[in-house]
Amino acid sequence: MFFAPLATLVFIVTALAGPYKRANSLSVALSGPSGSVNSVADLSLTATVSNSGAEDIKVLKYGTILDADLPTRSFTVTRNGTAVPFIGIKMSVSLSDADDSAYTTIPAGQSVTVVHDVSALFDFASAGPGPFTFEPVTTFQSAPINQDQQISARSQLVVLEALANPLTIAVTGDVVNHQLTRRARDICTSTSQKSFIDASYTEAKSLASLSSSYVSSRGAADTLYKAYWGSTATSRVTSVLNAVASEGSTSRTLSCVDSFGACSSGVIAYTVISTTNIYFCSLFFNEVTTSRLCSGTTVASRNIRGGTTLHEMTHAVAGTDDIIYGCASDQALSDANSIQNADNFNCFTTQVYASTQC
Repeated sequence: MFFAPLATLVFIVTALAGPYKRANSLSVALSGPSGSVNSVADLSLTATVSNSGAEDIKVLKYGTILDADLPTRSFTVTRNGTAVPFIGIKMSVSLSDADDSAYTTIPAGQSVTVVHDVSALFDFASAGPGPFTFEPVTTFQSAPINQDQQISARSQLVVLEALANPLTIAVTGDVVNHQLTRRARDICTSTSQKSFIDASYTEAKSLASLSSSYVSSRGAADTLYKAYWGSTATSRVTSVLNAVASEGSTSRTLSCVDSFGACSSGVIAYTVISTTNIYFCSLFFNEVTTSRLCSGTTVASRNIRGGTTLHEMTHAVAGTDDIIYGCASDQALSDANSIQNADNFNCFTTQVYASTQC
């Protein structure tokens, strides 16, 4: 197999419908080691994001190629066409609480470079030595350029979808899995926070059960169903919901301790995929009960504690991803992406509750 020296790929971003129209001015060049490496520890990938336009562009960095600080899924990885399991973290994000540190601004006519260490983020050991193909996660959410403004509405966001050519690098020797850096023990000593988490877990399972019954009775022709799932088979949606509703693991940790230091700005909770343990950040404890949907809290606010826990549980039991955040944005996803996006389950189930129980 041929490997270009210091292989480089470039892709151009195109904007979907939204209030902040932008030219196709954002490009990303990805480079890696030449030819092959002996160990996954040598898999260092550099992404240079360039803005050739006349205006600055500000994007949410979590779960994109710009997120080199947190162990989120910035790439999909395959070996000979077979997916290599991601074992980093997936998380819930509050757009209204995320400050500028959650975003990266690419100034007009300039570029931003980040370096990714992917050695602890994928289960290379299960695949064995050989050629690994890396494809960047290329969905961005662009925000207004205003240093004092936080995101409170979908109308302030633009979805940017990018195309990319994959980059292939061979690992000839060591594929032993590396471990994420742990910063604290998984112990929740706060009785009130433990009770809060336990209540959210019960509410999450109830939301899942209610929504599964809703889908089974209303079917694929239902307007709400179509808004979130398009023409996706109902069995695929109920399969995920039923997995959450029946979840009964005795080994999964639900922790109020940020053991992996991932509770950055706007992060509500996260799931470590290698263990399926769930960690709740301080923002989570500001969220409200499901019943508040009947007394002024909106589905779009995405601050229902049961919805957040359900979001994380879909990561744990069904392998969903974080493709995008925001209920209106969720509804704009393709069928293939909507069933895979954890936030679709959060928004759909809370809307089912608001529509049928209030």
